[in-house]
Amino acid sequence: MSYDGPTDLYIDGEWVTAEDERTIETLDPATEETYATVACASAEDVSDAVAAADAAAQRGSEWREMAPSDRGAVLGAMADEIEAISDEIILVESHDNGKTPFEAGLDIEMVIDTFRYYAGWADKLTGETIPVPGNRLDYTLQEPLGVTAHIAPWNYPFQLAGRSLAPALACGNTAVLKPSNTTPLSALYYAKAAEAAGLPDGVLNVVPGTGSEAGSALVNEPAVDHVAFTGSTGVGKHIMSEAADNVTGVTLELGGKGPNVIFPDADLEAAAKGVHYGIFMNCGQMCWAGSRLLVHDEVSDEVVEQVIERAEATPLGSGIDDDGQMGPAVSAEHRDEVLEYIKTGVAEGATVATGGGTPDDKDQGYFIEPTVFTDVTNDMTIAREEIFGPVLSVIEFSDYEEAIEIANDSPFGLSAGIWTSDINKAHDAAARLDYGMVSINEYPQTFPQTPFGGFKESGVGREQGTEAIKEYTQAKNVNVNITR
Repeated sequence: MSYDGPTDLYIDGEWVTAEDERTIETLDPATEETYATVACASAEDVSDAVAAADAAAQRGSEWREMAPSDRGAVLGAMADEIEAISDEIILVESHDNGKTPFEAGLDIEMVIDTFRYYAGWADKLTGETIPVPGNRLDYTLQEPLGVTAHIAPWNYPFQLAGRSLAPALACGNTAVLKPSNTTPLSALYYAKAAEAAGLPDGVLNVVPGTGSEAGSALVNEPAVDHVAFTGSTGVGKHIMSEAADNVTGVTLELGGKGPNVIFPDADLEAAAKGVHYGIFMNCGQMCWAGSRLLVHDEVSDEVVEQVIERAEATPLGSGIDDDGQMGPAVSAEHRDEVLEYIKTGVAEGATVATGGGTPDDKDQGYFIEPTVFTDVTNDMTIAREEIFGPVLSVIEFSDYEEAIEIANDSPFGLSAGIWTSDINKAHDAAARLDYGMVSINEYPQTFPQTPFGGFKESGVGREQGTEAIKEYTQAKNVNVNITR
């Protein structure tokens, strides 16, 4: 399949070429061949996009003055447009990112649900009255921030862009979206949907480009009022530092090293299935991947045997191969980084129970075997650092307190899983785990209406749910002295 979708920048309601005419070449990770060439935004292009967004965010502009119910209707129309072209987006995402059509389809469904969820929020952003001393009326207003910047990652290019765009737009903000230069294509379909839905010019701008130039320029623009970033902890720290120069707020969804904790009383078959899905979905390229399996020593052999059996039975396939259940890594560079982690695990004394390399039957594509390490201790590199690949580290524990201690012994705190049939144990463990999200007897799971985010080095702020509304609005207090 050749790519015939949009390739230009989208600024102020117009499709435009890059100012310096530079382009980005994207490769299909399954074939290693060029799939598309798109415009590469310069710092000047980013400045133009921010200026357009800033003009569209001003008081008196069409978007700022639009009735909230009408704004919700526009977002609902965007959801309808995305749904209408979902089959095309699925194929583009599969070729650009390498994920299977099934996984890409789940991503697009989540975006559609997210836009519809926040469309319903547009006319429900109410303030409150506050009782204060004296003959006064005191109340609050919830107002938009203004221009919001959205820097999307390559692992879920379409879904994670929509996760922050939908609440930002619902709250009356304008947006500039910069997708990863590794996977820039699906973001351009937001511009197509916005055009078709009647979003006013300048409200949504899309500028593919490099992080070092376009991303940095976007974060440093004085007119940007908030930055939403999903990616590595190291880059997130850098963005937070740069944003501080303009006192720009940030929402950062960063790294993870999620533990799946299996107790002896769990449904072991269901747990093994959940562990498999939680680490090998999307080739393990997930911030919330369950990359550490903490399993009680009484049932460790049985659980690990089931996980290995599932791993070895996982078909590897290209982005358009219906038989594939796990696609390739996103790039040769990332594949090699994951393989280096595997070598480090072996060097530090862990045992490769299955996988550990590249498949013999694939002569092209950035494929990695589903890999399971046993004999892992929590101080090993593969248990401490985010590998972002299909690599599972199995760590045994002997009692409840040890399990909680190991699970919490991590610089990250994004997502954790608990597997038990004891409801009291489940709730107690959920309360004691230092993670922003905890799933009990399934992993991983999220919905548009539930908050997404983590503790510690896993980020700042929350996406999704009512928490995201707080990220994209600011409270104004009004005090009225009522004279008699």
